Amino acid sequence: MPKRILQGTVTSTANKQTVTVQVVRRFKHPVLQKTIKKSKKYRAHDEHEQFNVGDSVRIIECAPKSKTKRWEVLVDQPAEA
Repeated sequence: MPKRILQGTVTSTANKQTVTVQVVRRFKHPVLQKTIKKSKKYRAHDEHEQFNVGDSVRIIECAPKSKTKRWEVLVDQPAEA
């Protein structure tokens, strides 16, 4: 089964090697047909503590790292020419 990848914004870096990422999703209400925005916060593992508040990051599912962390930050490597 493929791992889920989500995109969001870092909202907190208070803990060591951990960032809190807020993911916003948009969907249409099944009855009212109105577009709704819902957000959820995920705690993700940031090994090298390289992300700051306000950064846009992608997170990927992983095995549990602690009681609350089941995601880790996906570090994109720049494409070499």
